[in-house]
Amino acid sequence: MLIKRVLIVGGGTSGWMTAAALSNKFGASGMSIRLVESADIGTVGVGEATVPHIRHYNATLGFDEAEFMTRTKGTFKLGIEFRNWGRVGDSYIHPFGVFGAEIGGVPFHHHWLRMHARGEGGAFEDYSLPIQAARRDRFIHPNQDPRSLLNTFNYAYQFDASLYAKFLREYAEARGVVRQEGKVVDVALHSETGFVTSVTLESGEVVEADLFIDCSGFRGLLIEQALKTGYEQWSHWLPCDRAIAMPCDNVGPTMPLTRATAQKSGWVWKIPLQHRTGNGHVYSSGFIEDDAALDVLLGEIAAPPLADPNKLRFVTGKRKKQWVGNVVALGLASGFLEPLESTSIHLIQLGIGRLLDLFPAQEWDPTDADEFNRLMALEYERVRDFIILHYHATERDDSEFWNYCRTMTVPDSVAWKMELFRERGVVVNYRDGMFLEPSWLAVYLGQRVHPRHPDPLGDKVSDDEVIAMMAAMRGRYTQAAEAMPTHETVLAQLAARAA
Repeated sequence: MLIKRVLIVGGGTSGWMTAAALSNKFGASGMSIRLVESADIGTVGVGEATVPHIRHYNATLGFDEAEFMTRTKGTFKLGIEFRNWGRVGDSYIHPFGVFGAEIGGVPFHHHWLRMHARGEGGAFEDYSLPIQAARRDRFIHPNQDPRSLLNTFNYAYQFDASLYAKFLREYAEARGVVRQEGKVVDVALHSETGFVTSVTLESGEVVEADLFIDCSGFRGLLIEQALKTGYEQWSHWLPCDRAIAMPCDNVGPTMPLTRATAQKSGWVWKIPLQHRTGNGHVYSSGFIEDDAALDVLLGEIAAPPLADPNKLRFVTGKRKKQWVGNVVALGLASGFLEPLESTSIHLIQLGIGRLLDLFPAQEWDPTDADEFNRLMALEYERVRDFIILHYHATERDDSEFWNYCRTMTVPDSVAWKMELFRERGVVVNYRDGMFLEPSWLAVYLGQRVHPRHPDPLGDKVSDDEVIAMMAAMRGRYTQAAEAMPTHETVLAQLAARAA
């Protein structure tokens, strides 16, 4: 059956990202793309930080960066700073870029570990250009010259999610997407196939479609309430189940990074935008009361709040299947992993990309859904594992929450990665999955997970040679970071270009 009518149930970031992407690919084909949402149903809208993959999505749609940044009040992001995760008082940055360079064919971190054991070589982050820039509140766009240090990093954005949804809506509607105000009150299923045939709105209108995209948030109106897909919970590994978000005025320079500061029963985020700073407390209700959690957040906010607290409840995990019949779930309808590594929007983007790759052409082929579910499950699990690492690889014993996280039994997929690194300094690489070697190294070494036996091939280069080469590297990174303009200067230049 040829797909002629697509209905997206729900707006927000996931709904309008989907609508924009579909209209970009199919808008000229005559396909009908409709989005139904209700102004009476609020969106979560606190997802403000992203990972570099968002740049590909924006580029595919042809967005001008200056206009996009101005419209969404965006800032640049070179990484995520983690405070108090290994021990209270610690600080490290997970950068969007590499650490150092190979010496004698051996990965840099093995040489750094050998010198670190001797008290030489400085901090691991000294060998990352995006970290050195972020520590100085500086930014520059990377270049494509493989010989340049400016080719050793990437960047993402921090923006107002509600403004981004509005920006996407204008784009989608200009390409034929029809928005319909309404609240879905009933879902009709085909008696034989189990496919969704239509939804009924509160007004009584019946809306039919061939393909339904469920972007209805945690409720999962189609994928769960109608199709009873089931949910795979991961709260025993990721015990945080609540969040409070509260914006405030900006204070001080606008830093090009997101900050995650660990607390006794969770962590607090800080995300600087052009017009405000996003703040929030992600915590476990099993270890702290809601009122006390709010007090923690208020104690971390550097300026008076601009709005009342937005309180959220969630269960970490994913739908057992995210594509069932003619329904594909995206965003919170498909699952939720807490925002520690800013992956929520990335998982929406990834789901959209997989859907476009496997989009039904002439007839429904169940293998398309099977492949979609396989790939999305793999991505969710690998993001899950990386987030678990932050909690489990801690030395903190100052609260019941951290004692639980430090001593919990983790999935085998996490345990063997950690053991392999502890034994030989090997970072497991895989074809699918967004977090590559530098990401794992940032957390391992930032939280003092050090291997017992670094690569012995590193010994083939003398200590004096390694120390000299590391000193030269460190100097180049420092010099390059110091030469960059401030983050606020670059933002001002973009605003002038967009004016």
